[in-house]
Amino acid sequence: MRFPFAFLGLSTQVRFQAPLPSSTSIMAKPATQFAFKEGADIFAPKDLIELGRPGTAVANAGGNLALVSFSKFSFEDKKNKKSVFVVSLESDGKAVQIPLEKAGESFWISQNTFAQVVEGDENSEIYAFDVALDNLGGESDEDSASYTSQGLIATIPSKTASNFRYNPDTGNLVFSAYVYPDGNLSTVAEQDKQWEERGNTALVYDETYERHWDTWTGQKGAQLFSVQLTRGQDGQWKSNDDFKSPLQGTKHYSPVEPFGGTDDFDASATHIVYTTKDPVLPEAWHTKQNVSNEAPIELTSGKQGATHSPVFNTQGTKVAWLELDDDGYEADRAKIVIYDLEKHVRFTITQSWDRSPDALAVCCLISHNDSFLYLTAGDEAKVKVFALPVPPTPSHSLAITHPKLESKFSIPVAITHSKAASGLQILPGGKILFTQSSFISPNDVFVVRNLKAIEEAILAGNATAAQNAKIEQITHFSEADLKGKDLSDGEEFWFKGALNKNVQGWALKPKGWKAGDKKKWPAILLIHGGPQGAWEDQWSTRWNPNIFAQQGYFVVMINPTGSTTFGQEFTDAIAEDWGGKPFTDMINGWKYALKTYPEIDADRAVAAGASWGGYAINWIQGHPEFGFNFKVFDSSYNGYSTDELFFFNHEWGGRPWDPKSKKLSEKYSPANYVHKWSTPQLLIHGSKDYRLPETESLGAFHALQQLGISSRLVVFPDENHWVLDHGNSLKWHYEVFRFIDQFVGKN
Repeated sequence: MRFPFAFLGLSTQVRFQAPLPSSTSIMAKPATQFAFKEGADIFAPKDLIELGRPGTAVANAGGNLALVSFSKFSFEDKKNKKSVFVVSLESDGKAVQIPLEKAGESFWISQNTFAQVVEGDENSEIYAFDVALDNLGGESDEDSASYTSQGLIATIPSKTASNFRYNPDTGNLVFSAYVYPDGNLSTVAEQDKQWEERGNTALVYDETYERHWDTWTGQKGAQLFSVQLTRGQDGQWKSNDDFKSPLQGTKHYSPVEPFGGTDDFDASATHIVYTTKDPVLPEAWHTKQNVSNEAPIELTSGKQGATHSPVFNTQGTKVAWLELDDDGYEADRAKIVIYDLEKHVRFTITQSWDRSPDALAVCCLISHNDSFLYLTAGDEAKVKVFALPVPPTPSHSLAITHPKLESKFSIPVAITHSKAASGLQILPGGKILFTQSSFISPNDVFVVRNLKAIEEAILAGNATAAQNAKIEQITHFSEADLKGKDLSDGEEFWFKGALNKNVQGWALKPKGWKAGDKKKWPAILLIHGGPQGAWEDQWSTRWNPNIFAQQGYFVVMINPTGSTTFGQEFTDAIAEDWGGKPFTDMINGWKYALKTYPEIDADRAVAAGASWGGYAINWIQGHPEFGFNFKVFDSSYNGYSTDELFFFNHEWGGRPWDPKSKKLSEKYSPANYVHKWSTPQLLIHGSKDYRLPETESLGAFHALQQLGISSRLVVFPDENHWVLDHGNSLKWHYEVFRFIDQFVGKN
């Protein structure tokens, strides 16, 4: 799926229902100095950017403590301060915040000791911190009595070491690092020097990828390594410096670029399992990933598409992963596959479930003998935690890939029902740890403590009882900073869309909204990217709907045809129909919002979207009968220039020159309707966006300028598909609100 945060195509509009007679009918206000609405009771863009950003909680082996990475940017100091919280997972929720001088990944190496890895001058340095559980203080406590630093305990001969998994029972540390094709960790620095001193800057390619996401492809790729890290009788930690290279010579690279991490591999006491792009197939037009162990022996069937989230059970006798069927389709439904390593049988257990899991955790309750899987999955614009019993392994052969199972073994049961869960981890003592965010809060740590009762209810066929899980919030990282800001929870609404399907949307009311204030509030329709994505009830530091609401806009977000979390048929229905059903849905949804919320001033409406949302803006620009107006300038061009060619090939029915694809591009390319454009438009693009190259925005801007339509282009030379830098983020918000205020703000 595409991502909804790359480049913004934003347009104002006058009257959603009627076409514009000409561009001169839209009059901008006289240029004045624009300023955000700010104040003690307003959550402004600067507040969003400076708000602390908690990461995902990671528990120790005993399940009584969790690490949470934390960063907080200050415009005054121009620094992004890094720290880690050590949180007690008991009801008291005591914690200590440990400031970290350098940024780096942290992970547990014993019950009360965690390691932090930072980049050194020529290698990666591992430091250790001991935590005194009895001395944990309040959530903002930085009392050094709560922890002590052991200093540097080991080094790794690579500056790119990342994605650490440590087994405290074996002392085995597995991690990834970038290496040259020889897979030799110790010669990377020498080969880097040779490359830098080659005497030219040319990059030469004989195959794709030549560039991917935001990086020109080089000779190096990520592979997995392991080393022993143990604590001696003197209490000191040390490494044996004997680095193993299990993927050396395999042409396997893992984690998978550009977003793979620890979710792309797992380690048991004796083995590693990982997912990797098929080394034989061209990466740019295939999504096929194989699950293998370090032998390497492929565990997948060879007929699959992408695979994700491989995990061992606690005994190391089974592996589970998520698998898509279609090679070339990244938004296909993910199904849970189990491979029994003792019986050598592979089988799918969620074949009949019309939802797509996004991460797995395996139950480690010894008394239950690894009898349950826990997972997160999107369901109607929320990301929920689900439980599923593990069925007995079929006894026949590998041909039995989709056994007929009782519903309790094939249909997961939700144990959370709102917001967005992530970072699932099963703990000893019948507990489950997860991190959760929502429209009104960044990440916080949560625990469910009664897993035994939940599992017994599911096994007894009483799914309703299992849904009454006791969920306990452990942390409140942002509560004090957001107090009094009056953020909107978001109101869910449903309406009839294309083909009479039920379509979902969200409404967030503006700051100061009162029922009955007819036609008082300007509105903004936000269109998500993907197109196989969704507006979900979760926090965002980029497209945060509450920022728009707090600046005085009534926010409408619709999940039209193509959106995820509403069943695979709904997701698939956008393929080869980009300009069709999704726009019927958005038109109907907008009409529903105007009727349901008469407080909206339809004469002051704005539409904004990025990535596929940008395509939607440009498509609406050329169809004034819709009444919208949006962005991606020429879909046909994108089929040649995007990095991941499989995406275009799937969505447009073939390669750009294939007859079917050419016919669809002729029908649905916004470039063919530029002569109908008339609405002011803002375009924002990152120069390092190789998913949708910046010429997309340049082309649209040139067209708007030559048509005499009020338009503005904002380019971030150092950003990719997302605007990530803190200062750039503030500028992004400034240009967005300045532009729309110019046309729909109050005179």
